[in-house]
Amino acid sequence: MPALNALTPEDGPPALLVLAPTRELANQIHDEAGPLAKAVGLRSAVAIGGAKIEPQARRVEGAQVLVATPGRLIDLVDRRAVDLGRVKILVLDEADRMLDMGFRPQIDRLIARLPRRRQTMLFSATLDGEVGELARAYTDDPARVSAAALGDGEGEVAHSFTSVQGNRGKRDALLELLERGDPGLTLVFSRTKHGVKRLRRELEQRGTSVAALHGDMTQAGRQRALAAFTDGKVNVLVATDIAARGIDLADITRVVHFDAPTTREDFVHRSGRTGRAGRSGVCVTFVTSAEEADVSRLAASCGLEAEYQAAGLKMAAPRILRTGGRNKGRGGRRARSTAPPTPTPDRGNRIRRKSTPSSTKG
Repeated sequence: MPALNALTPEDGPPALLVLAPTRELANQIHDEAGPLAKAVGLRSAVAIGGAKIEPQARRVEGAQVLVATPGRLIDLVDRRAVDLGRVKILVLDEADRMLDMGFRPQIDRLIARLPRRRQTMLFSATLDGEVGELARAYTDDPARVSAAALGDGEGEVAHSFTSVQGNRGKRDALLELLERGDPGLTLVFSRTKHGVKRLRRELEQRGTSVAALHGDMTQAGRQRALAAFTDGKVNVLVATDIAARGIDLADITRVVHFDAPTTREDFVHRSGRTGRAGRSGVCVTFVTSAEEADVSRLAASCGLEAEYQAAGLKMAAPRILRTGGRNKGRGGRRARSTAPPTPTPDRGNRIRRKSTPSSTKG
């Protein structure tokens, strides 16, 4: 909203460019930004891979607000369907995820086409390593803003860790969990695309209403799976980490780490799909004996006290963390900034940072 308020219909096109790592997140941003842009007399468009480029090239023409994934935007620039020479505000959303997915060369190529005088905002769960290098490379005299760790929000997530014996034990534990008949939607994370496909097949054979989401699917297939999940036609979605940052549903009451995450950021973002907008949720992590030590360290880094027992790693009691509700930004995130991001040539570009608190939110 502050970015939109800083623009006029005469700016651009495009004047505001938002880059996002996944098609789902780009669509989500556009769904939120479109009505707001229209209210202040601006046109918006989204450009993502997995869809025909010719209709997108027509839709982006004349749009002051453009939300895009890096690869598809490069395609449009190469076709001269988009001119980035009048961009006033650049937003790099989920910058850490974009780098994890190998988008640094595309980001470098796109930024090279932007005006030197612009407002730059970068949102990331961390500013360490390559993300910090990216921030330093494309900002001058940046202001760094961190979200509060834990606030006065009302959402709660109860965490539990279940000791299992291999993949068969994970499957049996998941089936038992689903057969309890708890209300709401369940989002299950598997580490690989093959794992998602196999788990979906096994759940369907047991009569579970389930959809799958992974990188091998066409964009149309992804959208059908998300629509079935959001509309309640299926109450279980099995997904890879592409769903960790691109799904915003208040009705997801349970997140299951079928395969335990390997990093704190993945744990935070996955778990953050539940307990949103002031609601409560449950996060269950399946842990094999080989994973116990790593998951124990991961839990501790997120403020969760796990202990070993004879049966393996488990919580002495479910640990409930307040994850924030009232002062969240888009889809349950912390509000990022309230100051209009007006370009300030004398101070150079700005960077806005979101930090990952010791909670279940990304």
